[in-house]
Amino acid sequence: MMLDFRIDTFLTVCKFMNYTKAAEALHITQPAVSQHIHALEEEYGVKLFSYKGKRLALTEAGQILQDTAVTMKHDDLLLKEMMEQMTSGSVKLIFGATRTVGQFAMADPLIGYLKQHPKATVKMTVANTQKLLKMLDNGDIDFAIVEGFFPKSEYDFLVFSKENFTAVCSPDYSFQKPIHKIEDLLQERLLVREKGSGTRNIFETYLKSHDLALKDFPYQTEVNNIDVLKTLAKAGCGITFLYETAVKKELAAGTLSRIPLEDFSIKHNFTFLWQKSSAFSEHYRNIFREFKFYQESL
Repeated sequence: MMLDFRIDTFLTVCKFMNYTKAAEALHITQPAVSQHIHALEEEYGVKLFSYKGKRLALTEAGQILQDTAVTMKHDDLLLKEMMEQMTSGSVKLIFGATRTVGQFAMADPLIGYLKQHPKATVKMTVANTQKLLKMLDNGDIDFAIVEGFFPKSEYDFLVFSKENFTAVCSPDYSFQKPIHKIEDLLQERLLVREKGSGTRNIFETYLKSHDLALKDFPYQTEVNNIDVLKTLAKAGCGITFLYETAVKKELAAGTLSRIPLEDFSIKHNFTFLWQKSSAFSEHYRNIFREFKFYQESL
């Protein structure tokens, strides 16, 4: 699968939205960049870029080509890797997982996978949903397993698991008032994940459905580490909302307790996703099946 060199030029212009910077990055002249783009426009019979004032912008057709070209380029790289693997006998797995998924849901799948593929090279990047989607779009990872929301029309995906979302605090936490509904918690210190986190997005969506927002909690502590959030909660420093899988051990040990809310029942998917319409969709589906098997059997 050899990509047209003009596609590389097109994607570089998309990255910088500037012909001069694209030419510098590609080490070619600006007229050459313009020629490559013009040739693609002639081939497809559409305009790929237009100017809005002095700013370069993708046309609707240009956006379609960009989405398709990113997938094509990633498939091309993956094909080369798979050819190398055929001669070396090794397997390379490059993917991302959100923090809750990576820390609490990936151990068993990876143990099973590595035992089945002892020569495998595995690189798992742990980051929030927004960063992983950007890495996937840039071709830095092959697939991702996320807990947050994502634009479903832009990716192919499978549901990895369905998880309960729960509110927890220290067993001896002293509430400001009797707790029945989410509104009763507004005067408590909220221990919350950082912006871009899937866990935070789920909680914000729930609040919105009850005509509330994070700003309605006047006392907040924002932390981008789940273990620190749990430690603060166990010490009675506030309340927090996390996936049940992330606090399963603490709930069993009695170091954290569920907050009994009458109006709080949330299930959300951990989702396995990859570039839409990839030529290697079946390859990703096979990895998904392996991960699911090891997750359920170990």
